[in-house]
Amino acid sequence: MEMNKCEPKAANAMLDQMYNQLLDYLQQQSELQAKLYTLYSGSQESAASFSKGMANYLEKFAEPQKYAIQSFLDVQRQKAETPPSLEDFKDFSDLLKFNFDLAGKAFQSTLTSMTEFHMRSLGRALNAALATISESGDDEDFFEFARKQTKLLESVVCEYPQAIRDIKAEYGFHFEQPGFEKVAETDHFFLYQVLPSDKAVSVRKNGKPVLLIPPYVLGENILCFLPGEQKSYAHAYANQGVPTYIRVVKDIAVTPAVQDMTGEDDVRDTKTFCEKIKAVHGQPLTLNGYCQGGFFATLALLSGELDNLADTLITCVSPLDGTRSIALAEFMQNIPDKFTELGYAVKKLPNGKPVVNGKIMSWVYKLKSIETEAPLVNFYRDLSMFEKFMDSGKQVGKTALAINYWLLYDQVDMPVEITKISFDSYAVPVDKEGTLPIRLFDRPLNFKRLTEKNINVLICIAASDDLVDRDAALAACDYIDAEVTVFPKGHAAIATSWAHPESACALHTTFGDNYRGPVRFHLDLEAQQNQAAATAKTAGSAAVKKATAPEKTSAKKPAAKPVTKAKVATKPEVAVTKPETAAKPRAAKPQSAKKVKTVAAAATKAPVAKPETAKVAATQASSRKPAPVKAGTTKKVKTSPNEAAKPVSANNKK
Repeated sequence: MEMNKCEPKAANAMLDQMYNQLLDYLQQQSELQAKLYTLYSGSQESAASFSKGMANYLEKFAEPQKYAIQSFLDVQRQKAETPPSLEDFKDFSDLLKFNFDLAGKAFQSTLTSMTEFHMRSLGRALNAALATISESGDDEDFFEFARKQTKLLESVVCEYPQAIRDIKAEYGFHFEQPGFEKVAETDHFFLYQVLPSDKAVSVRKNGKPVLLIPPYVLGENILCFLPGEQKSYAHAYANQGVPTYIRVVKDIAVTPAVQDMTGEDDVRDTKTFCEKIKAVHGQPLTLNGYCQGGFFATLALLSGELDNLADTLITCVSPLDGTRSIALAEFMQNIPDKFTELGYAVKKLPNGKPVVNGKIMSWVYKLKSIETEAPLVNFYRDLSMFEKFMDSGKQVGKTALAINYWLLYDQVDMPVEITKISFDSYAVPVDKEGTLPIRLFDRPLNFKRLTEKNINVLICIAASDDLVDRDAALAACDYIDAEVTVFPKGHAAIATSWAHPESACALHTTFGDNYRGPVRFHLDLEAQQNQAAATAKTAGSAAVKKATAPEKTSAKKPAAKPVTKAKVATKPEVAVTKPETAAKPRAAKPQSAKKVKTVAAAATKAPVAKPETAKVAATQASSRKPAPVKAGTTKKVKTSPNEAAKPVSANNKK
């Protein structure tokens, strides 16, 4: 009887166990079905996002192409009145071959990018599948991998473009906000003063002013990249108390004067602004141009219109002789001469005025580097970038967002005559005498005029610049003495990464092989000129006392006092001759040999005996006491001239 009582209990326990197992199985199956459904729907979303992403990147790349095709057809329509010749057929054949070559390079680089990304993803997918089957739990399972892939595509295709658009509020100049003052305007430009963003800094009223000249085609915002992140070239000056001004071109789309602007107009307006700035601060300006802006700043000084208004030129990654940009020159050589006319980039505005399409101009540089700038290459590069961010748990930085905003949305149209000046500089080289292939005010422009007018010159270049070749930026060094500063990284790094005051190559410091940043160069020059003025004032006072002393001295010892004063007055010159050979690189015109030899090589040259007391005293002041800057942010300036421009020799460029 007892055994019969136990049997139902055992049976019930067995039934409970089977029931629980069945529930677990059903639950597992439900979860599996839910995961499979999520995987299926996720795969559908991924496929849609992938297709949308490829389409978006192709569309962005092709947008300038439709303008280029329209301009091409317009020009060819004008030429249709002339019967075609065999030469024309050959040119069209060469152009077709050129297009096929570009397409082949783009296709090859795209296949490489696709293979690298998808093979890496396939390996991760297999590992995830094995982890799911084995249930080891050590690695992510297949479903987690699929979820991440869906998230990756959503981030690149949807979230990333929106984040780029959203950065606009933090990117670039916002002249309607506090921190900027409109000083003047002409028919073509506005002049703004950039005030310090550091509230502890005030502008030196009698300080040496700087006028920033931004590039035309990519606008002024690159010089105020991310001010909230302390990455602003303009504020790198302003936050050192320097009176900082920037010239901003008016909107070409709604300003007829800008549409018709010439090189002479550019110079005349720059002269107007320089006159106003000098009147306010009582000192000649530093003219500082970035990229194309540096080229036009150089032209303005060479024209002679800025004599006695600006005594210093700083260029940053500026193409002073475009023909020396090897990559672009080779690219242009592959295009038949017949199709290199500027007219192929011209479009008509609604009012009928012709302007150069900024999208086409920037597109040319993408075509030049088609292996890295092909649309799908960019797509897979962004996928790989976001994949790394997801694996590390990081977010895309504001710098990357702002760079993309600059490249996507800051392209503006250009006046035809202004573009022709740049176009000529890329078509015709500077001659052996240093004369540029451009005339302004019907005058020849020669680099040697910078030396003749005692213009202090600093040329800043980027070690990895793929837009402006080193030789193109240093072209002037074949004809004049110039101090050269080499920054790491690429074309925009000087205005972005290195604009941060705590970066390794901060603009107001000396870094690397005793290179001076553009702000450091300006501050040192200001200190030298102030010291020279003080020395001259002291010498003048001594001379006055010396001239009046005989009238106040008795006849017995008429020369006693003047002799004593004369000895005091000569001390600065004696003191200068010693530190001249040990002074840091001159912010005034470095006395290096042609082709950018080191400052040390010129230390034994004329400046020691040259009767320019003010400049000699200025060098003394620089070696003794650098310009005051904000405590804790400036590296100590080295004083050895033997390292000032050591690695930069124009002989190495050839």
